[in-house]
Amino acid sequence: MFLSGIVIYAQQPTDCIESVTVCGNSNVNLDVNGIGTQELSGSNTCSSQENNSVWLKMTLVTSGTLGFTLTPNSSAITEDYDFFVFGPNVPCNNIGQAIRCSTTNPQAAGQGNNLTGMNASSSDTSEGPGPDGDSFVRWLDVQAGETYYIVIDRPIGNSPFTLDWTGTSEFSTPPIDESSVSPEPINLESCDVFAPFDNGFTEFDLNQNTNPIIGSQTDVVVTYHATESDANIGINPLSSPYLNKENPQIIYTRITNSITGCFELTNFELSVNIGPEIKTPQPYSICDNADDGDRNNGRVTFDLTTRQIEILNGLDAADYNFSYYTLLADAEIKNAPLPNPYYNNIPFLEQIFVRVEDVLNPDCNTITTLDLVVNINPEAFDANLVQCDEDGVIDGITIFNLNEADEILTGGIPNRYTRFYSDSAKTNEIDGSSYVNKSAFQIIYVDVVNEDTGCSTSSELRLEVSLTDSVDAQLTECDDDGIEDGFYKFDLTNAESFIIEGLPSGLNVSYFESYEEALLEVNNLSRLFTNTKPYLQTIFARVENVNDCYGISELDLVVNELPNILVEEISYYCLNTFPEPITLDAALIDEDQSNYQYNWSNGSTTYDIQINTAGTYSVVVTNGNNCSKERIIVVEDSNIATFENIDIIDAAENNTITVFVSGEGIYEYRLLDENNVVSEPYQSDNVFENVIPGIYTVSVRDIKNNCGTVNKALSVIGFPKYFTPNNDGINDTWQVYGISSMFQPNSKILIFNRFGKLLKEINPTGEGWNGMINNKVLPSDDYWFSIVLQDGRIFKGHFTLKV
Repeated sequence: MFLSGIVIYAQQPTDCIESVTVCGNSNVNLDVNGIGTQELSGSNTCSSQENNSVWLKMTLVTSGTLGFTLTPNSSAITEDYDFFVFGPNVPCNNIGQAIRCSTTNPQAAGQGNNLTGMNASSSDTSEGPGPDGDSFVRWLDVQAGETYYIVIDRPIGNSPFTLDWTGTSEFSTPPIDESSVSPEPINLESCDVFAPFDNGFTEFDLNQNTNPIIGSQTDVVVTYHATESDANIGINPLSSPYLNKENPQIIYTRITNSITGCFELTNFELSVNIGPEIKTPQPYSICDNADDGDRNNGRVTFDLTTRQIEILNGLDAADYNFSYYTLLADAEIKNAPLPNPYYNNIPFLEQIFVRVEDVLNPDCNTITTLDLVVNINPEAFDANLVQCDEDGVIDGITIFNLNEADEILTGGIPNRYTRFYSDSAKTNEIDGSSYVNKSAFQIIYVDVVNEDTGCSTSSELRLEVSLTDSVDAQLTECDDDGIEDGFYKFDLTNAESFIIEGLPSGLNVSYFESYEEALLEVNNLSRLFTNTKPYLQTIFARVENVNDCYGISELDLVVNELPNILVEEISYYCLNTFPEPITLDAALIDEDQSNYQYNWSNGSTTYDIQINTAGTYSVVVTNGNNCSKERIIVVEDSNIATFENIDIIDAAENNTITVFVSGEGIYEYRLLDENNVVSEPYQSDNVFENVIPGIYTVSVRDIKNNCGTVNKALSVIGFPKYFTPNNDGINDTWQVYGISSMFQPNSKILIFNRFGKLLKEINPTGEGWNGMINNKVLPSDDYWFSIVLQDGRIFKGHFTLKV
């Protein structure tokens, strides 16, 4: 069986009268939607009717068998397709009963797929609905010349389907497109010859493709359609000539056998050539000239061909013709082309139209615009420039900065610059920033150029060398700006009265770092100038009458050093040494004292002074350059300490001593034991902690100005926890620490045994108890003590005697 494709989407033949004719090489690929007129009621034994249907019609040209397999595009088991076969040779208005039908639901029947159709292996001729059957029935035995209708219906689902024919019989053969001898379709191309001429829409003679498509076939009709759906169904044929609706556009062709109704579809493309893809050129700008006798009238002769390469934008110039017009309408119909070269008719700015057409097909053209611009020439003015002859040789030859005359040459108009030439023909351009003249009076030829358009106008610059002179001068300052580095901000105008002394009034003075810059008048210095070389720098002052050089002077900038002294100091005076004086001096660093003058705040004029009171003292030191620097000395009081109180916490786990003193000094504190050995070295803290009981001396010294040390003895009471009277020289007796003939000598110390019996009263300042009673050493044990210190404090406790 020969197969090809029929595809129907938006518009389906849902009724018998509109059946799709299936021909010999037709493969069906359809969607179904709607039922049209309900024609299945009571016409089948499968208990169903049209839900979403399509009708197919086929005429057999050979005898044999006819079957098919219907496959939904979706494999979902819920997609349910039914079919009904009528015939042979029944009319649409009396189709009778279906000779084959299947309305089995594949999901209800427990099928493994959702296919349906007619095949050789099935024996039943009808089945369904619901779970009844397997979706396939026995195929047909057919005879040549018989016609059948097949109704495809989808009660459940939304998937399109394909239909594959099986069996041995064959359908009628559809006509073919005999123009398709090559892979390319017969596409139609046309130039855009309908106004507007650049929108891509024009008329096409579709019928010129009819004869090539039919070729040698007979009984064939060709129609043209805008959509594939219209071509499938055979509706809405296009008339010719046809105005395309888009560019490019596909035209669908239906080739139908007028006897069998079999048809074939093909297509071709309509395209409108809207002309070459060209580029709109940049404005064609020319400076006004005197070719027509007037260089300011805005009219010149343009060579229009010079813009062709830009317009073609890479296209081959040999393939295109150019013509030029004053009006778009003239360009569209090629009326009254302009000559080339073209002398513009509208001064300064005129827009013309350029028609670019295909050499082989002149109707295919593109039109663009070209702006013809005549730029105005800038104004130019003659000027004079006078320069000083300050190079040491009075010969009228020096260096000029010709750009100094730009303001006059251009009239001060913005966006102008100058070019300079030594010859009137302007063949020898010279550097305007640094030019050595050839004679004392010389003419330089100038072009004043508009930097936006490049147009220029000529003028002259007359050079003259002046032999006048001005006076050298010097500005001197002390380096007293707060940073002694040899740099100082000078007010250069302070030198002007010296530089122009004896010269005419009305002169202008400007300043430069180098002689060359002064000659060329570049890099002018501001009025306030900080020298760039320390201590001594020579700059140059240019004296001018308007812009004419009167002379160039040297101006020395001198920065004198200040005295090298220590400018600030803090000193101290010990009040405890009054009235003895101390010495203050001007603190010169590596300098001879005799080379300076001194002026103290107390009126003294010597290098040093004697004082014995605190206060602020100053001295102004002046050197031989009359540069001064002030030294300030602040003298503060200091003194030895005065004891105010000493707080002692003793007979405790952490014995502490806190020393309170007063005085103008800054103090440190130290502890010495009773043997004058350092127990705690000097410290800034006035508190001593974890002090071992005993007799101490506290020392307090002044570190602010080393005014002296004061001392005071003190006692820290404590009790031994044990003693060992074995005569080894270590802990042989028990005694209260911190008692001496100076501290607590009248204290009372009693010793008891553990039962409270008084054993011994010992001398507070003696060696202590040796553990014996009546010359007999008592046994090892804990013993108790009761102490009443001279200051009234009472302590009780116990200790251990170890034998």
